[in-house]
Amino acid sequence: MTSPRVKLYAAATLIMFFLASSCTTVPVTGRQQLSLIPAQTMLSMSYQEYNDFLKKHELSTDQEYTAIVKKVGGRIQKAVEQYFTEKRMTYKLKEYQWEFNLVKDEAVNAWCMPGGKVVVYTGILPYTKDENGLAVVMGHEIAHAVANHGGERMSQMLAVQLGGMTLAMALEQKSQEAKQLWMTAFGLGSQLGVLLPYSRLHENEADHLGLLFMAMAGYDPGGAVAFWERMSQKEGKKAPPEFLSTHPSDTTRIAKIKKLIPEVMPYYQKAKE
Repeated sequence: MTSPRVKLYAAATLIMFFLASSCTTVPVTGRQQLSLIPAQTMLSMSYQEYNDFLKKHELSTDQEYTAIVKKVGGRIQKAVEQYFTEKRMTYKLKEYQWEFNLVKDEAVNAWCMPGGKVVVYTGILPYTKDENGLAVVMGHEIAHAVANHGGERMSQMLAVQLGGMTLAMALEQKSQEAKQLWMTAFGLGSQLGVLLPYSRLHENEADHLGLLFMAMAGYDPGGAVAFWERMSQKEGKKAPPEFLSTHPSDTTRIAKIKKLIPEVMPYYQKAKE
């Protein structure tokens, strides 16, 4: 008869094997991350939630800024495609059906869901100032999606909050809880903006990868310092904007970005040739 201790050990070993086999690699950093949700499932939910979001929110009628959002998004899209091609990861490109929209809302925010569904809020435009500043924001948010930070965070929440239940089971048995996990992970709750802040690790990775993408797209990565300094100045307000509360902006972060700029600057110079 098998002892309880042996059964516990076997179960723990099985769980560790499952978690180890459910890992993916973050681009650039090479970090291993937990990924319990199949890409196709993530994409299917992303498109559904994205379409629901657009039905409930008004697109900006400002043709000039809408065109700029689409222009910057298109250039960063090409940079992402170039990156995957150079890394011999073109198979990843089939996961993207890019869209870039400007939503009329005073919230200082922006986000990107799996599959390249990008939304910028008009409230952040006074801080981006120009096309290059917008590239900082969009590059950063697209980097979160490329690095699968939302999927990783949702996987962690599935493991903790729903006892390791698969997303398919959660949708079937606990549909409301599963939907809330998605909304929390990707910022589509009743309150505008991301509801659960990304970790410092995720932010550092998004800063790094975002700088690379904007540089490859022909935007000056040095502009990231000025943008985050403008956002940092807003931090002293009584009610900081949603984008600030979920994307920490402080002297340490800005210092790290300054150290990364020399690494990505050659990509910018090459793009400008």
